Amino acid sequence: MSHVVRRRPDGRLILLLGALAACGPLSTDMYLPSLPSIALAFGVTSAVAQSTLTSFMAGFSVGMLLYGPLSDAYGRRPILLGGIALFTLSSIACVFSFSIGSLVLVRFLQALGAGAASVLSRAIARDAHEPSDAARVLSMVAIVTAVGPLLAPLIGGQLLLLGSWRVVFMALTLFGACCAVTAYLRVPETWPREKRANSAVLQSFTAYGRLLRDPLVWGHLLCGGMAFASMFTYISATPFVYIDYFHVSPQHYGFFFGLNVFGIIAGNFLNTRFVGRVGQLRIISFAATISCIASLFVALVCITGWGGLWSIVVGLFFVVGVVGVLSANCTTDLMHRYPHNAGAAAAVFGAVQLALGALASVVVGLWHDTSPLGMGVTIGSAGVLCYVGRLLILRWHDRPVR
Repeated sequence: MSHVVRRRPDGRLILLLGALAACGPLSTDMYLPSLPSIALAFGVTSAVAQSTLTSFMAGFSVGMLLYGPLSDAYGRRPILLGGIALFTLSSIACVFSFSIGSLVLVRFLQALGAGAASVLSRAIARDAHEPSDAARVLSMVAIVTAVGPLLAPLIGGQLLLLGSWRVVFMALTLFGACCAVTAYLRVPETWPREKRANSAVLQSFTAYGRLLRDPLVWGHLLCGGMAFASMFTYISATPFVYIDYFHVSPQHYGFFFGLNVFGIIAGNFLNTRFVGRVGQLRIISFAATISCIASLFVALVCITGWGGLWSIVVGLFFVVGVVGVLSANCTTDLMHRYPHNAGAAAAVFGAVQLALGALASVVVGLWHDTSPLGMGVTIGSAGVLCYVGRLLILRWHDRPVR
């Protein structure tokens, strides 16, 4: 009979899981400075160019919904390897896209593969570590994952000096190939056969119905999901707001982006230090409150123009800085509430999080201009809904699963 050896946090495993989980963030952040160039190359509007980002997030959400139950039924390792292979092949297809429509399609497929690394890195971290360590491990994974996005816009901007936007996808192809080889050699199977939902994949998918009937799940989905929607609004809008409206160069855009990734790293570092002492519930409550206040501040600045670019940058630092904290703690709480469907719990959280991000991208694109107004209204609304999720969590947290 197979079994999982529970361990204390393993630095090498954390580093590897963080690198794998970075497939998704790198695929969005590295090509952000290229969005205006893509719009120009295909002769489309900024909103149409942003659809390549929206399709990626939609594919990411669909992939996560598939991979969670599949890994509960068949194990983590084979599903992870298949997803990374799809990511690598789709990255090659992005290089050779001949129209904006084909790029939107292959970006969806690329995301479909990247979703495996994101959802299964969380499930593997939960499988391989004691419950008391899981939230800390996920925060450490998030710190490692954030290093890639910290450098990605800087690298993406410099790659534009070497060639067209296609060079960015060449780099992503190389990264995907390295991830595929490393995962094949180093990632163990952490979900034993005796726990695999009797190998009945349909039984694994039915876990979604049980999850979505739980009000606490909806609290976590709103709290973590709307915080992510705020961040994704920032990701979608700032290439145009910063570069076109405030006239920041594509090369310097990466430095502004890096400030916010530093905020994510700082937030997750603090989480690793305090979650064991304070508890997940208090940290979720505090982080959601910060997210709401900072989001409303950004909305006020964007609507009134008060303080200009730097006021927006300061507000976004706090909006983005708590996203990783909320994701780590909300995900961990859900997986521990549903220990036999941890893959499905991680998947539904990640999928809804990404779906809300994609929806936010669509909403901010409706403004059809490069001004900060659409970004501010969308982020402010998401911050309020994040706080609503906090209220649901506080109300339902101590009630048993039905």
